[in-house]
Amino acid sequence: MLEALQAGLDRLDIKAEQPLCDAYLRYIELLVKWNTAYNLTAVKEPEAMLNRHVLDSLSVHSFVEGKHCLDIGTGAGLPGMILAMAQPEKHWTLLDSNQKKLRFLRHVIVDLNINNVELVHGRIEAFKPSKEFDTIICRAFAPLLRMLEQTQHLLTAGNQLLAMKGRQVEAEIDELGNHEFVIKLNDLAHSGDETSAKLVQIRRTA
Repeated sequence: MLEALQAGLDRLDIKAEQPLCDAYLRYIELLVKWNTAYNLTAVKEPEAMLNRHVLDSLSVHSFVEGKHCLDIGTGAGLPGMILAMAQPEKHWTLLDSNQKKLRFLRHVIVDLNINNVELVHGRIEAFKPSKEFDTIICRAFAPLLRMLEQTQHLLTAGNQLLAMKGRQVEAEIDELGNHEFVIKLNDLAHSGDETSAKLVQIRRTA
């Protein structure tokens, strides 16, 4: 699986450093082990996890801005935990309402000695952080309209919201109607599976 990982990183123009490759593969190993009891993901095979989870998460790495980042509805740490491994200079807050998934993530942090991740148990609409996040990201969280309703208290003129979406996201954008946001639609680099083919980049108008 190492060769497949290295080939995927090459497609995404990410340097395949051995310690990071080892960390990604260890994450998959842990996910496979914990998934049997905790039902963390519907994806069962390690090779599919590599493409649909690890490489898919890394496909947005070049869009992440700033030092303080938030992953809402992180689940098994996707994309936040994977991006935190790839970007140790950034501090990541991973938020989820599922205690079992957070328990898994605590184990990942200890096992891989990750020191730039903070876990928060809660729902996004009730989350009131003391600091502003530079980048807020979500993957398969909610339709854009509901997502913006639930995150609007976190969006300012100085940060961005990134939503990882499939190819049919244009319909969700149309549902927004008149709004106060600047929306940019980006094609994501081919990660090997194309789970998230589009990235919606949202900023509040100044």
